[in-house]
Amino acid sequence: MAIAPKLKEQLMPVLGRALRNRRAGVRHSVRRAPELQAPAEISLVSPDFSHQGTIPAPHRAAPQGDNLSPALAWHGVPEGTEQLLLIIEDIDAPLKKPIVHALALLDPALTHLPQGALGADSAQVRLLPGTLNRRGYQGPRPIPNHGVHRYGFHLYALDVVLPGTLNGLAEVLPRVAGHVLASGFLEGWAESGPEERPQSRRRRGGIDPRDLRR
Repeated sequence: MAIAPKLKEQLMPVLGRALRNRRAGVRHSVRRAPELQAPAEISLVSPDFSHQGTIPAPHRAAPQGDNLSPALAWHGVPEGTEQLLLIIEDIDAPLKKPIVHALALLDPALTHLPQGALGADSAQVRLLPGTLNRRGYQGPRPIPNHGVHRYGFHLYALDVVLPGTLNGLAEVLPRVAGHVLASGFLEGWAESGPEERPQSRRRRGGIDPRDLRR
């Protein structure tokens, strides 16, 4: 029995290669959600990586990194905004739907988030549960050999205040329908090779695909 966890880790690169063409895809992204369509655009950037650039190691989950949420900055939030909604998703997860790596409600007066700001609730950041009911930032941790994963950072300006008691994206979407004033989008990429596979089940943050299949 003691060898089982190690054997699973050795099989992950094989599983990643086998599932290489299985991905949730853009069609299931929040970018396509009718409830989140917006008439205006917000400029969203990060000083830690460029659009469609590689997400650096410090912002990945262990054992590849420190699970530190990247810094973000934006402008173009329209008048009348009562709250900001931030969603981070992996559209290349080998599942029917993307993995939600972070879901947060932000103070509308904010124009940026420093590194690590999505690690815990604060006066200006309220974290909602994402995939596997986890709150807070869960850094990239793609299956080894599955190829490049695209992580979308989505920011929405809302003309309504959502309660911090909402239980995940499924409860958020119907509440924002007709209330999105503008949206911003930033995409970062990450990939795991077989040499980066974890050696144990211990980890800081991140989503392990095996947990989703239980």
